[in-house]
Amino acid sequence: MQDFDDATRTELEAAAFRRLLRHLDENKDVQNIDLMILADFCRNCLSKWLVAEAEARGESLDYEAAREYVYGMPYSEWKSRYQADATPEQLAALEARQAAKRERGDDE
Repeated sequence: MQDFDDATRTELEAAAFRRLLRHLDENKDVQNIDLMILADFCRNCLSKWLVAEAEARGESLDYEAAREYVYGMPYSEWKSRYQADATPEQLAALEARQAAKRERGDDE
């Protein structure tokens, strides 16, 4: 990647991000809590990162608008159509991951 100029690298990164969003859209059965347990990020995190990056560049991006972009529809609609209730096992696994992060001092 270092061999590419900044513009090409940015285009590749943007294309990969759009592909990630398509992949998540094609796999709606993958719940946010599953992503949090396994990878420590979810669709909402992507939305927050978009807002933060916009702000870092002096731009304004509403969180709900960012979520609509990431989810491909208003979050409330996605939630009612695709989000299942977390199981006790999922909640326990998420808490264990969060506890391990706290122990490491990695609370970001």
